[in-house]
Amino acid sequence: MSSKAEKGQEPVPYKALLDENDALRDEVETLKASLAEAEELRRAISEGDLDALVIPGPQGKMIFTLDSADYAYRVLVETMNEGTATLACDGTILYCNRHFAELLRIPLPAIVGTSIYQFIAPESTKIFKALLENEKSRGEINLQADGGKFLPVHLSISLLQTRGFANAWCLVVTDLTEQKKNEEILANIETARKKEIHHRIKNNLQVISSLLDLQAEKFNNKGCIKDSEVLEAFRVSQDRVISMALIHEELHEGGEIDTLSFSPYLERLVENLFHTYRLGDSSISLNTDLEEDIFFDMDTAVPLGLIVNELVSNSLKYAFPGRQKGEVQIKLFSQEAGNGLNDKKDPGGKAGRYTLIVSDNGTGIPENIDLENPDTLGLQLVSILVDQLDGEIELKRDNGTKFIIKISTAEKLTDKF
Repeated sequence: MSSKAEKGQEPVPYKALLDENDALRDEVETLKASLAEAEELRRAISEGDLDALVIPGPQGKMIFTLDSADYAYRVLVETMNEGTATLACDGTILYCNRHFAELLRIPLPAIVGTSIYQFIAPESTKIFKALLENEKSRGEINLQADGGKFLPVHLSISLLQTRGFANAWCLVVTDLTEQKKNEEILANIETARKKEIHHRIKNNLQVISSLLDLQAEKFNNKGCIKDSEVLEAFRVSQDRVISMALIHEELHEGGEIDTLSFSPYLERLVENLFHTYRLGDSSISLNTDLEEDIFFDMDTAVPLGLIVNELVSNSLKYAFPGRQKGEVQIKLFSQEAGNGLNDKKDPGGKAGRYTLIVSDNGTGIPENIDLENPDTLGLQLVSILVDQLDGEIELKRDNGTKFIIKISTAEKLTDKF
């Protein structure tokens, strides 16, 4: 028996039911096809037939293939501020971005397919080849842009494994032009600052020397001590101060600010001593044999200059009493150069060991003088300064007096970069 509700419903037409059933069947078939496609894609990814990433997305999981990744990578490479290039093993440029072409000032199509070596400055070729010997390396070289202009750059190089090429390299090139300009500006400022410091120290030492001279003049006017040791002490102190002032003057006026070209300094120092200790009408001569291009830093130049000051002063004061003729000789050479300049084996003084010889053909130093326990202030100072340099000193009394001093420097200060 039918209920009232069932009696009130209208029967659904049979054709409508068939249409709905067909629609459901089509949807099922579509889902089956999508499922089969997804299953095949999953199988291809899992078995390595297709490189892709499956990532979550707003509509569920999404497949991110390397084709789409390559597009994003190219956009990144083309818009980055550094130049990039890919090289074959022989240096052929396989690819470069727009910025790399702009650095060289050459149209991009004219670069691809050419050799990277035609864009590298000749002096940088060896460095570049050395960088390619490692899987990853960094270094600075000069590129040669259109028109022959050299461009300082920083290179970051990585070895690539690519299909079709046994070896390839990826280059990331950073322009260092502005950085080098700023470094040069800072270096010039630092040079000017150090030169000003040397100038001020020199002036201060000259003021001290002048004060010593003025003080000596006061004592000189007193007849009772006119020829006493007091005046001699003032003059010796002046000589020592002047020897240090000359070093700072050389550093201020010369091209170097941290190292001193020692041979020209020695010549000026000794000439000043000869002028100070002018021995009437006597003909005491100076003979110098100084190797060129020997550079010392302040820690070596100052004590060595004071040593020469003491020894030459002693020769001029005591070696030639009552004599009209005599000779003071000074030699300076690297020990690898031999005993003189004529048989040098290492021109340029680039060795780390040096020999200084100060000698005269005078009356000779007294036998009771012992360098181990000198009783004069000058020789005591010489001994202390030689020890300060970790050097060795030897005294010979043949045909006069000869001091042989050997020192070693911690590094080869004459190497220029």
